[in-house]
Amino acid sequence: MLVMGVLILIYAMSANEAAQRDFICYWATGQQLVHHADPYDGQAILQIEKSIGYSASSPFFMSEPPTALFIALPLGFLSAKTGAVLWSLAIIVCLMASIRLLWILNGRPPDRLHLVGYLFPPALACLLAGDTGVFLLFGVVLFLYFHDSKPYLAGAALIVLALKPQLFLPFDLVLLLWIVAGKRFRIAIGALTAIGLCIIFSVLLDRSAWSHYAQITAEQIDDQIVPTASFLFQMLLAQNHPWVQFIPTAVACAWATRRYLNSHAQWNWQNDMPVLLLISVMTSPNAWFTDEAIVLPAILYGLYQTSNAGRSLIPYCCVAGVALIEVFANVDITSGLYIWTAPAWLLWYLSGSRFPLTEEVNAPPPAGAMTVIANN
Repeated sequence: MLVMGVLILIYAMSANEAAQRDFICYWATGQQLVHHADPYDGQAILQIEKSIGYSASSPFFMSEPPTALFIALPLGFLSAKTGAVLWSLAIIVCLMASIRLLWILNGRPPDRLHLVGYLFPPALACLLAGDTGVFLLFGVVLFLYFHDSKPYLAGAALIVLALKPQLFLPFDLVLLLWIVAGKRFRIAIGALTAIGLCIIFSVLLDRSAWSHYAQITAEQIDDQIVPTASFLFQMLLAQNHPWVQFIPTAVACAWATRRYLNSHAQWNWQNDMPVLLLISVMTSPNAWFTDEAIVLPAILYGLYQTSNAGRSLIPYCCVAGVALIEVFANVDITSGLYIWTAPAWLLWYLSGSRFPLTEEVNAPPPAGAMTVIANN
């Protein structure tokens, strides 16, 4: 599957096609970095992007903070076509690895239900658009997989919290409480080391990167329309006060804190992370459809719960089917037509988790019962 995907990309991808994907902003940033130039210089970024066929009149900046510059730097040494192929390949590898690890975490079930993850609409949109959502997913899955066995590596995987911090605010709060309560300082050391190195690296690449990033972010806030429930909340209550969109996030943080404090003795990331991720993404003040790829652990966990309990998967198929139609219809990820997806994943998960996951559904009858049946 991987080899075929690479061959198709190499044959089909052109520089002009790469210019129409989100990949272009990372490639242009990389080009600036290797020439020791400002990665947030609008005129320079726009000129680089237009040189390979970008058609918009305004520059397409990398939305991540300077802690993500290390991702863009290698692209500065590559042509647009080669960079786009390798970038797409990296997304495919991270998606395959994430689904494989999630299959293991869910007990290596003999069915092939985990393959549904390859058709999870936000993950598929990441591949088509060249977005970083699947990279964030991979970091979350690595933390989930290694938090018990290899705490330093699990902490280092939390570098994703610094790439798009607005997606993880309730998750961050619970994580901090969990580390302090259990004195799991090796995870904290791993996370702080990885994030600290990224900050130092960004300053070495461009000493003014953080001030330039703050400037363009402030300029974009007033004009940006974000398809999130928090943005809709702001539009309904106070259009001229951007801080209002943080109210749902604050409520989610309060809920997450209470949930953890009430169940910290039995807290289990495998069981408790899914709803926490879904709430975090739904109440994020700034998120795109491709960012919802990070909730794939919740989706697969919910699918296994639903299947093992003998309930229908049709509701999920309906939600995912409509989202897939939008993806294949080339609906722009900034479109308000995606505002319903994050709440839909949460509602589906909650409705499919009405009853606890049981092992009795597919469990064979005990040996004594088999003897009685045979005698009868």
